[in-house]
Amino acid sequence: MSKTKTSGPKLHATSSNVQIGIADKDRAAIAQGLSHLLADTYTLYLTTHNFHWNVTGPMFNTLHMMFMTQYTELWNAVDPVAERIRALGYAAPGSYTAYGQLTKLGDVPLIPPKAEDMVRILVKGNEAVAATARELLPLTEKAGDQPTTDLLSARMDIHEKSAWMLRSLLEG
Repeated sequence: MSKTKTSGPKLHATSSNVQIGIADKDRAAIAQGLSHLLADTYTLYLTTHNFHWNVTGPMFNTLHMMFMTQYTELWNAVDPVAERIRALGYAAPGSYTAYGQLTKLGDVPLIPPKAEDMVRILVKGNEAVAATARELLPLTEKAGDQPTTDLLSARMDIHEKSAWMLRSLLEG
C-alpha cells in the first residue's frame, strides 16, 4: 500500500501577513508536511471505508464494525489537519489529484482483497500515517509550533493503536 512520496503540488499561501511567532520558512515546511499528513489520512480513510463496504467472510461483523469505527475516526481527523494548514497561512489541498501526489499510500486493488489482506493493508496504512506524522515532529518542536506538535502526537497515538488492534487479528 506504500509508494514513494513526492513533494506534491506547490503550496499556496493564503496570507503574507501571518505573524504567529513561527518563521515563514518553518510555517511553509510545516504546512507542506501537514499536507502530506492530510493526503495520507484521507487516502487511508477512503481505503478503510472501501473495506467496510466490501469485507466478506467469517469475520464480517467484527471487521465491518471495526472498519466503521476507524473510518469515522479518520473522517473526523481530516478537518483539524486541514484547519491547522489554514492557520499557518496556506491553502489546504482538497482534490484527488493533489492527494495522489502528496500521499505515500497506494490505492487499493479494483477487486476487493480477502478480509485478511484488508487487515494487512490497513496495518501498513496506519503505520505509514504514523510515520508521516513522526517525520514532521522534529520541525514542529524546533519551530515551537505546539498546536501542530499536539496534533501530530494525537495522530501518532491513534494510528499506532489502530495498527496494533488490526495486527492482533492476524496473530494466533
